[in-house]
Amino acid sequence: MNLLYKSTRNNDEKVTASQAILKGLADQGGLFVPETIPALDVPVEELARMDYQQVAYEVMKLFLTDFTDEELRYCIRSAYDSKFDTPLIAPLVEKDGANYLELFHGATIAFKDMALSILPYLLTTSAKKNHVTNEIVILTATSGDTGKAALAGFADVPGTRIIVFYPKNGVSPIQEKQMVTQKGDNTYVIGIHGNFDDAQTGVKQMFNNRELCSAMDRAGYQFSSANSINVGRLVPQVVYYVYAYAQMVAKGRIRNGEPINVVVPTGNFGNILAAFYAKNMGIPIAKLVCASNENKVLYDFFETGRYDRNREFILTSSPSMDILISSNLERLIYRIAGEDARKNLQFMNDLSEKGIYTITPEMREQLSDFVGKYASEEETAEVIREVYEAADYIMDTHTAVAAKAYKKYAAETGDPTPTVIASTASPYKFTRAVMTAIDPAYDSKSDFELVDELHRLSGVPVPRAIDEIRSAPVLHDTVCGKEQMQEVVERILGLR
Repeated sequence: MNLLYKSTRNNDEKVTASQAILKGLADQGGLFVPETIPALDVPVEELARMDYQQVAYEVMKLFLTDFTDEELRYCIRSAYDSKFDTPLIAPLVEKDGANYLELFHGATIAFKDMALSILPYLLTTSAKKNHVTNEIVILTATSGDTGKAALAGFADVPGTRIIVFYPKNGVSPIQEKQMVTQKGDNTYVIGIHGNFDDAQTGVKQMFNNRELCSAMDRAGYQFSSANSINVGRLVPQVVYYVYAYAQMVAKGRIRNGEPINVVVPTGNFGNILAAFYAKNMGIPIAKLVCASNENKVLYDFFETGRYDRNREFILTSSPSMDILISSNLERLIYRIAGEDARKNLQFMNDLSEKGIYTITPEMREQLSDFVGKYASEEETAEVIREVYEAADYIMDTHTAVAAKAYKKYAAETGDPTPTVIASTASPYKFTRAVMTAIDPAYDSKSDFELVDELHRLSGVPVPRAIDEIRSAPVLHDTVCGKEQMQEVVERILGLR
């Protein structure tokens, strides 16, 4: 059966999986969603005997039905290889009463590698399938991790260029150094005077600018997205939740059919939405705990049914979650609105024009599987220290937000359900925040001294991604105002 994708803002717009990957964003700013979420057709007992690549094939073949077996296996084989520092790809580590799904063993030591390692292959395969002759321009905004993972994935990929905008002074020093030292003749990195939401809004406006898109087409270019709004990002993320459940069974931590809870540190909502999709494929996930930092717009939404971005934007030690407009939530809103594109569009227009919308009581009833929790900056630091002292395990700040959310949920409910926590970045990516959480005295040291100290404490080898940037030269130093983003893109593409 050929699974088609439809837009959250126009029920009449339907495309194949490869067309959805190529377009990135649907017309009218909508997001593509599968017409139905397919059911797993392989028993968990079989999945439990498979490696990561095999599980990826079994999940992705159900979503990407216009890819041939050969094409899909090529994409998976090319993505999940020696770029990862473990053949397990996503190890499941049991520590301090929870199971940490380590999603940071790829080239840029963040969970974004899990999807962005395969997206360039999905995209270039999609271009060939649809006879695209234009050069594909990947236009993306990042709150820290997507940018580097996308840059690494698309660097020097023929027929593509990648332009990444990030909030200057709104990412960690290591994150920024990773991006601005990126090699590749087709890579462009621009800091903006603004926050992530400003960058994301600017990118969406360019996607929806018909005049700009026409000018690009005349010059032989077309936009696509590497943000989590692209289904080519979302589908690979579903894989690791299916894999995690199968591994829980394989390791004897649960019996097949026994439910688990999943806790996800959440900014743009794509990562936890993927867990929701895995649940709807048949994986027995009971509760989806949405963990927020002090920018707790999602926590408030799940508590009240009211999404309100009209609040102070707070820079935290978990910058990839410093987001007030969670784009992927639109996919969930569309679903609980009965897949009514008109109704969803009204909510999104309200968000755009007033910064706020409130869902109906009937829609809220459909969110009973979700639980919102948040961690303050103090609590985030505290749990890093606690878990290190109790279990000799050092986690990054984003994972710590999730760990604190889990502890709060467990204490408040007494729920004994075995739990998987999405561990979304290596502690090496946020050395200062992590090390000063363990001992404030570390704050006097330089970033790379802290890297060596973290190695000494954890015994975990320094990732190649960190060693490479110690002395790497800065190759990208462009900074612009948020209102100048389109002008910069036009200059890069020779349109002005």
